[in-house]
Amino acid sequence: MADPSIERFRRVVASAYGSLEARSQEVNDLNVFPVADGDTGDNMAMTMRAVMEELDRMDDGRSLDEIGRTELVSALARAALMGARGNSGVILSQIVRGAAEELASRPGELVDPVLVASAFATAADAAYESVREPAEGTMLTVFREMAHSISRQLAHIEPERQRLLPDATSDQQDDALAEVLEQAIADGQKAVERTPEQLDVLAESGVVDAGGYGLVLILAGVLAALRGEDADLPVIEHHSPARSGQPHHEDSRFQYCTNFIVSGAGLAPREFVERLEQLGDSVLVVGDQTTLKVHVHTDDPESAMDVFAEAGSVTNLDVADMRKQVAERDARLVAELKTGVVAVGSGPGLEAIFAEMGAQVVPGGETMNPSTAELLAGIREVSAEAILVLPNSSNVIMAAERACELSEKQAEVIPTGTQQEGLLALVEFDAAADLDTNRSRLVAAIADLKVGGVAPAARDDGQDRFRKGDAVGFVDDAIVAWGEPAPTLSATVGRMAEGAELITLIAGEGAPIPLDEIEVHAGSEVELELHEGGQPSWWWLLASQ
Repeated sequence: MADPSIERFRRVVASAYGSLEARSQEVNDLNVFPVADGDTGDNMAMTMRAVMEELDRMDDGRSLDEIGRTELVSALARAALMGARGNSGVILSQIVRGAAEELASRPGELVDPVLVASAFATAADAAYESVREPAEGTMLTVFREMAHSISRQLAHIEPERQRLLPDATSDQQDDALAEVLEQAIADGQKAVERTPEQLDVLAESGVVDAGGYGLVLILAGVLAALRGEDADLPVIEHHSPARSGQPHHEDSRFQYCTNFIVSGAGLAPREFVERLEQLGDSVLVVGDQTTLKVHVHTDDPESAMDVFAEAGSVTNLDVADMRKQVAERDARLVAELKTGVVAVGSGPGLEAIFAEMGAQVVPGGETMNPSTAELLAGIREVSAEAILVLPNSSNVIMAAERACELSEKQAEVIPTGTQQEGLLALVEFDAAADLDTNRSRLVAAIADLKVGGVAPAARDDGQDRFRKGDAVGFVDDAIVAWGEPAPTLSATVGRMAEGAELITLIAGEGAPIPLDEIEVHAGSEVELELHEGGQPSWWWLLASQ
């Protein structure tokens, strides 16, 4: 009979694989960097499946003591390397390798929070070292943040839970590991949400990083195995796919995603990188002196293999046509897109937020007054046949209605009178739902929304309350405060907070108080959600619900 420890290990790996595989298509649909080939979820799942299959192979009746931790983790690291495909799969294999090397270096120690922290740190380093020019806002960043999360937690964990004694039970070990992983997953989700702020292509396409999201799903599966079937587990948020028709970040000009294994002696991964870069891009060469995994995007897979002709034997060739993958992915996403949305925006930050939330953005300019032709062009840019238009200004509603009348598509206006209303409406937007469903949801979302803001006075007040340039606070078009910026903001936020649970504050161009100091001056006990909007005219836009 197989050793229970091996069975426990396989259960954890199987749960991690199952968590990712169940949502691999969702991960695929987020994939726009470095190439929008739509296979990140599949490639990461293949890597995890290779690890699981290696565990099945080793389950031959030997005990864990007979196999030895060093042999076990070395075999799993090699399996991950051999099974890896694509950028994401190869980087994941290096995360597995880095963790395995750390675990193998501590024979006899129980896997406890201290050892897990070391394994995550080594794995993060291995992942970064595998990429010649690491980009932030990718799975590298997300995993590093999760590794940092576990290291930070150690300072707050009781010593007896940091290091487990040899006689600790399986349940005690599972509980200790689950505790640190749960917080790491939460921090990983936050890191995923920040990726569009770090990588422009993600913001342009309205997605988070696919590989980072896949890592969170993998660790969620690990946590599920540790906690057990009946445990309450953190919810891993679903993310909408990349908007079809949006520009992708310098899609590879090469056609084939090429992967293969090189076996030999005295192999040095970095010796081959420059020659491969003459043939393509997205080059990854990882492994050891006897086995290399090679990944490159190229038009000439055979020449890529020839680079290693004198170094060793080339096997396990896997070539995928990325142009075909991108075309198939875009066609499928267009077919699944039932409703599109056009939003008028003013301010670089707000325009970026609208785009991240799935809207085709029509810039409103300083006066928030796009033409009917510009609105019609925005409608035509959206791939869906049914479109909702958010004018986000009462002055734009008539032009938006005229654009909808002129459109050959089914297009309707949701009469949002402010950018705050447009922002909240987009929270409820679902591209996979039909127009009627979206209309009902968006209209309901803005029905009870209270909006306000603080702006510099354009002229002296006729009632002698304020002078030109003074701060003036509004709530639903009524002036509620005036004077210096800080007290005016505090008073306006106070009025917005009445009966509210959350206030959204969007900082505009030239706002006299930095965003990171707002909470000090706002003076509200209600939760604040802060954004940089960069909108003209208004120092701060406010919304409460």
